[in-house]
Amino acid sequence: MSIIAFLVIGLLAGLIARALMPGNQSMGLLATTLLGIAGSFVGGFIGSFFNSDGRVMDLHPSGLIFSVIGAMLVLLLVSFAGRSRRVRV
Repeated sequence: MSIIAFLVIGLLAGLIARALMPGNQSMGLLATTLLGIAGSFVGGFIGSFFNSDGRVMDLHPSGLIFSVIGAMLVLLLVSFAGRSRRVRV
């Protein structure tokens, strides 16, 4: 997969994941793209369990769906990590 396609799929996955997750995620376009790229890695890993050849970096028709699911998991983990760092008074 080319780098441009990887970035575009990452941006789309990050935008869709942020739209589907409840709450306010205050992040810019670059952070959203990085979220989607991390979600693509997580989603590719999850998708490789359902694919017979088991390759993570290949482009599959269900890749965007698993990328969105992976981005939502990453966003959930980031939101939990952000909560623990806040000072409670």
